[in-house]
Amino acid sequence: MRIDHQRYRDERLPRYTSYPTAPHFSADVTAAGYAGWLASLNADAVGSLYLHVPFCRSMCWYCGCHTTITKHDAPILDYLTVMRREIEAVADRLEHRLAVRHIHFGGGTPTIMTSGELVGLIDLLADRFAIEPGAEIAVEIDPRTLTPDMTTTLGRVGVNRASLGVQSFDPVVQRAINRVQSVAQTATAVDGLRAAGVAGINFDLIYGLPHQTLQSCRDTVAACLEMAPDRFAVFGYAHVPSFKKHQRMIDEATLPDGAARHAQSEAIAEALQAGGYHRIGLDHYARPTDPIVGAQQDGSLRRNFQGYTTDTADALIAFGASAIGRLPQGYVQNAVGLGDYAARVSSGELATVKGYRLTDDDRLRADLIERVMCDFSVDIASIARRHHLDPTTVFRAFPRLASLQADGLLERDGHQVRVAPDARHLVRTVASAFDAYLEVPGRTYSRAV
Repeated sequence: MRIDHQRYRDERLPRYTSYPTAPHFSADVTAAGYAGWLASLNADAVGSLYLHVPFCRSMCWYCGCHTTITKHDAPILDYLTVMRREIEAVADRLEHRLAVRHIHFGGGTPTIMTSGELVGLIDLLADRFAIEPGAEIAVEIDPRTLTPDMTTTLGRVGVNRASLGVQSFDPVVQRAINRVQSVAQTATAVDGLRAAGVAGINFDLIYGLPHQTLQSCRDTVAACLEMAPDRFAVFGYAHVPSFKKHQRMIDEATLPDGAARHAQSEAIAEALQAGGYHRIGLDHYARPTDPIVGAQQDGSLRRNFQGYTTDTADALIAFGASAIGRLPQGYVQNAVGLGDYAARVSSGELATVKGYRLTDDDRLRADLIERVMCDFSVDIASIARRHHLDPTTVFRAFPRLASLQADGLLERDGHQVRVAPDARHLVRTVASAFDAYLEVPGRTYSRAV
C-alpha cells in the first residue's frame, strides 16, 4: 500500500521524550508537592541525576534549548553556587540516600564551567547520593570551547560518556547557523577525551538545516566515521522562531521542504548503517557492541529527555533552571528564568514551579507510546493486563489506529501493532494515536520528519 508520506511528514508532533509532554505541565504541582514526592521514594529506589548548565559562549541559531550567552565566568560561577544549594536542599528532603546509576550534565555547554567547579559538583553528588560503581556519567560538549584542562578533568572525575555537538561539517551550513566548527577541532576533542579515559563518544547530527544538501549530509557522516564514535543521535531541525527568537536569524527560504528533510534523514541513516552502526528507534545509531544495542534487542530500551537510553531508573532528579525531573507520581519543572530560579533556591525553597501528576490513564498511554517509539511495535494486550485492564476495551479506546492501518502506516496482528517497515520514519505519527493531549492552543511542535 502506498503511504501518503507528504501528508504525514508535515504533521507537527511531540518528540515523545515524555508523556504527557511539557506543554501540559501546570502550577498545580508545587515545590511543596515535589518535596512530598521526594520524601516518599522507597529505600530501594534507583535514581538518575540531570544537571542543567544553561550557558554558552555564542548562540547557535538553530538552538532550541534554554541557554544564556556569556563571555564572562562570573554569571556561571554564581549559578553553580545556587545549583549546589539546590542539590543540598533536594538531598535533605529524601528519607534515604538515593542510589544513582546515571548522571547527565546538559545545557547549554556544561564544560563551560571551570575544572574546579566540576570537581566540586561531582564531590557534592558523591557525598549526598550513593553513586554506584560503574555508573554512567555523561556530559554534553561543544568541541570548539573544550580545553585540555577540562578534558583531563573529565577523565579524572569519572566521566565515561561524552556527547559532542557536530550538526554539520558543511561550511555553508555552519555559517548559516552561526556554528563554525572544523573537522580538526572535533577530532582533537575526540582524541583528547579518549586519551583521558572517556571511552564512550556520542555525536549529534542535525538534518533540515539551511542550505543543507544530500551530499553535505553524506560528507558530514563520512568525516564523522573517520573518528569512529560509539553512538550518533540524528535530529531534525525544529524551526520555531515564535518560541526561539534567535531562529529568526535563519532565512526560512533556505530551509529544505518535507521531502528534502526526509531524503536527508534517510541518506544519513543509510551512510551510518553502511558504516556498521545499528539503527536504534527513530533517531539513534550505535556500534554493535554498545549497551544500547543490547537494550533494544532484549526489550529494555527506554526513552527520556535525553532521547533513547539504557537508563531504567525509578526517578530522575533534575537540577538547574528549567530542568525537568520525573518521579513515580509525575513530572516537575524548575523555574526557567535564572533570576527566578536563584531567588527560589536562595529563599530555602525547592525551585519547582510546575509539573504534572500522572493519572492511571496517563501511565497506560505513556507505556504504549514508549514501546512504539523504542520497538516500532507494541503488544497492547500485554500492557493492558499489566495495568489490570481488559485488552479489547483498551484497543477500542484508540480509534485512530484503524485509519493509520488503512493508510499503510501500521500492521496489526490481534492486539499486536507494528509500524510498517517503510513507515518507521513516521513512528511519531503512530505514537500520537495513543496521545490524549495533542491539541494545545498556541503550541507548535516539530515536524514529524
